[in-house]
Amino acid sequence: MVPPGGSAHVAGGADPSDSGSMRVFRPAFRRSRGARRRRTGRIPGPALAALGCLPGLAAVTALALCASGVERPSTVAARPLASRSALHTATRPPIVPRSEWLDQDIRREQPPPRYDDKVAAVFIHHTDSPNAYACAEAPRIIRYLYTGQTGPRDWDDIGYNFLVDRCGTIYEGRAGGVDRPVTGAHTQGFNHRTAGIAALGTFTAGAEVPKAMTDSIAALAAWKLGLSGTDPRAKVRLVSSNSLSRYARGTKATLPALAGHNDGYMTSCPGAALSAHLPEIRQLAARLQGRH
Repeated sequence: MVPPGGSAHVAGGADPSDSGSMRVFRPAFRRSRGARRRRTGRIPGPALAALGCLPGLAAVTALALCASGVERPSTVAARPLASRSALHTATRPPIVPRSEWLDQDIRREQPPPRYDDKVAAVFIHHTDSPNAYACAEAPRIIRYLYTGQTGPRDWDDIGYNFLVDRCGTIYEGRAGGVDRPVTGAHTQGFNHRTAGIAALGTFTAGAEVPKAMTDSIAALAAWKLGLSGTDPRAKVRLVSSNSLSRYARGTKATLPALAGHNDGYMTSCPGAALSAHLPEIRQLAARLQGRH
């Protein structure tokens, strides 16, 4: 499930259909005169203070162990879903824009975002970073993730579409517009027609999962899935684009519309504690869409 010495959370993966050659546990999206690799990552789990104390290469190495590759987004849309729910919508929750965590001095030129035709499923992640942070520190943690991914590792952007902190604040992640179906880089084989929502923290067995966090994840999923009329409690059919996922490339997989990362990829993410809350998150999201 994980490379020796690596983290249990492996986010994304290289897509051979896009990039040709591929290395196991290492992204294969290479620049072809200007294009940049897309990956996601997360901070390993020592104390939060260690985030600012890790020396250059050590910090990058630690981050790399958490994110062993991300599938490159493509302009090719996923195949149609087998069925659709009647349209139900939910109110868009407050979302903090990228400008609140992405400092001007570290902002970089990046390729334009890619889009699918809709978001038919969301995948829930955890960032495997420390839990004992003040919510005011969340922008710094997200900036750290972004810097580690787009700096030394040369990714084009943060891979998650959204991030949610322990106080329930929702942050815009990947660029492209929160109300648009931006192709993320968060779940190996299933980045198309999906959105990645990352909970800031580590939610393995026994960890406390704040209610404010799960409520916000439900509200965000209800709104995002409502744009395509998708019931958060439903199953959807998506086509795997990468054989490093749980399904061989080209397989029509039936997955939860509100899924854990481990539904699509061999990983323990989003952690046993957060995974245990997914049924109630689905139910709340459905109620927020006006479903019974």
